[in-house]
Amino acid sequence: MKQVLQNIANGETQLVEVPCPKKRAGQLLIATSTTLVSAGTERMLIDFGKANWLDKARQQPDKVKMVLDKVKTDGLAPTVEAVRSKLDQPLPLGYCNVGRVIEAPGTYFVQGERVVSNGHHAEVVRIPKNLCARVPDEVDDESAAFTVIGAIALQGIRLVAPTVGETVVVTGLGLIGLFAVQLLRANGCRVLGIDFDSAKCELARQFGAETVDLSKGEDPIAKAAVFSRGRGVDGVVITASTKSNEPVSQAATMCRKRGRIVLVGVVGLELSRADFFEKELTFQVSCSYGPGRYDDEYEQKGHDYPAGYVRWTEQRNFEAVLDLMASGRIDVKPLITHRYDIDNALDAYRRLDDRSALGILLNYPKKDVESVAASSVTLRKTYNYESSDVVLGFIGAGNYASRVLIPTFKASGAELNTVVTSGGVSAVHHGKKNDFVSAATDVGAVYANTAINTVVVATQHNQHARQVCGALSAGKHVFVEKPLALSFEEIDAIDKAHSSQDGKCQLMVGYNRRFAPHVQQMKALLEPVSGPKVFMMTMNAGAIPAEHWTQDPDVGGGRIIGEACHYIDLMRYLAGSKIKAFTATSMGVSPGIPITEDKAAITLSFEDGSFGTIHYLANGGKAFPKERIEVFANDAVLQLDNFRKLTGFGWKGFKKMNLWKQDKGQSACTQAFVNAIKEGKPVPISFDEIIEVAKVSVDVALALRN
Repeated sequence: MKQVLQNIANGETQLVEVPCPKKRAGQLLIATSTTLVSAGTERMLIDFGKANWLDKARQQPDKVKMVLDKVKTDGLAPTVEAVRSKLDQPLPLGYCNVGRVIEAPGTYFVQGERVVSNGHHAEVVRIPKNLCARVPDEVDDESAAFTVIGAIALQGIRLVAPTVGETVVVTGLGLIGLFAVQLLRANGCRVLGIDFDSAKCELARQFGAETVDLSKGEDPIAKAAVFSRGRGVDGVVITASTKSNEPVSQAATMCRKRGRIVLVGVVGLELSRADFFEKELTFQVSCSYGPGRYDDEYEQKGHDYPAGYVRWTEQRNFEAVLDLMASGRIDVKPLITHRYDIDNALDAYRRLDDRSALGILLNYPKKDVESVAASSVTLRKTYNYESSDVVLGFIGAGNYASRVLIPTFKASGAELNTVVTSGGVSAVHHGKKNDFVSAATDVGAVYANTAINTVVVATQHNQHARQVCGALSAGKHVFVEKPLALSFEEIDAIDKAHSSQDGKCQLMVGYNRRFAPHVQQMKALLEPVSGPKVFMMTMNAGAIPAEHWTQDPDVGGGRIIGEACHYIDLMRYLAGSKIKAFTATSMGVSPGIPITEDKAAITLSFEDGSFGTIHYLANGGKAFPKERIEVFANDAVLQLDNFRKLTGFGWKGFKKMNLWKQDKGQSACTQAFVNAIKEGKPVPISFDEIIEVAKVSVDVALALRN
């Protein structure tokens, strides 16, 4: 199917052939008929992409601080690599979509019915059920395509809370502003619209507003005073896009005492306290389509808010806009300025340079669903494998997989055959970049492909066990990015699937730290030491939000299973002895603070008498090294800082080992796995050890939660 993507690094817009997204419970698979190009938002994204690095930095100072903090801890080279990787990710454009339901498992939507959603510009989209709404028969597809834009305007107006007869100013008469004019008129308000574009002012007048045409030198303050009969306006909705602070300052001057100002657009926010203090003005920023936006429980998991407590969610705002269109109280036809077929989407985006463009529609010629819903696309047609080749199927192409795993496997000499992602976009992008044969959205394409003998699993953690079992059952070798599994039941299922292959299939977890050059040096120095050892390992992990998917026990497994497992494995490796027992303690929390397990101390005891403590901490400062490992043995100490500097204290024959660039062993880890498969040897980490570490990781996490 065709989809419009943007390269954030250079602002280039592309029409790309990608596989159809895979169906998912609680989400709709929709065959698109019409989409609306949001002239304001999408022009802003493209302009950001075209900006140079310095201008990008100026526009996002918070991101610059994050980058500088990363340089302090990880060094310059890894930081530059991470930033380039982030900018390399393709951005799907568009969020105003109309189409017909192909499938809707686990929802109340029916196949064939028309729906609106915030889907991208693509022939087929997959959208969570709470971000979709049915289109009334009275509303045609082109009008319905404006629904999401209308919901953005409507949410801003709900925050202004206008009553019949009030005077409200709309600053900025783009698509959202002109929609706001109509909605306010439908609420019984008198409306004053402000813009630099005479044509947009004329449209606002057609919708019943009075206007201030800034291009003609008209004074908005004086006009607002007359418009409000000298009382000051009751409210201002700012839908403009500008770096200037003037719209907010003007709004404060125009308002009556205790007036309301709501920001829907993007403007400068250097506010004058005096402007707001003397009149006791309220100022609020509107969040997109309404309550539920950016809440994964609502959007992704489909948990609706009770109407008795949250009357207007984003989905209900969609429905309200559609009802107004159906009744004829909202008319978007005058807003349509251009129409293009999806095949000519790039011409549509060139039209954004014309500031007079408003409603730019992309139409999708009707096709058989099967012709656009293919789950894979071919990226290159020629390939030739030897019987000894390690031929890979990659499941997952997220940030770590695309930045680290795919390049290291490619460099190891493995053959890259198929890359699979749920949505398809990143599969095509990274598939082309790394010379894969095909990109797909169905993992079955990997399991069934007889050319593929090895599978790399790099998806979200809750999918690891199922995909490992699927690959083993298909007779493939498996490399799975940590963790192996999230529960004892999943571990047992993997054990059973592995045993059923009678040693024909190798399994390895991406515990790369044991392959790091510094750790290999530590292991060599410890090898002759016969007595017990003591380990102190600190992971200054840094805070992530409690709502992040890695913190969800059902999805990410929590940070102990998901990340601290690295150190459980590393300590097991350096000790060279089985784990006998453990204790785990987490930091207490204050009332009202979400409970997370990412501030904990884990002590492991080993059969040879060694023991060690892992401090996994999310409350440390970024100026301190992210990882520190200390080993006490042989009347001496080894100290490793951030996988860059290893120091020996009192260690005979060893003082230090420094690297100019951090090396956590990712390349050596993948190379060791590929070599083992090529040579028909066991992988470097024994299966028993993999299972042992997985079980201890789950045990520790459960102990901390209980």
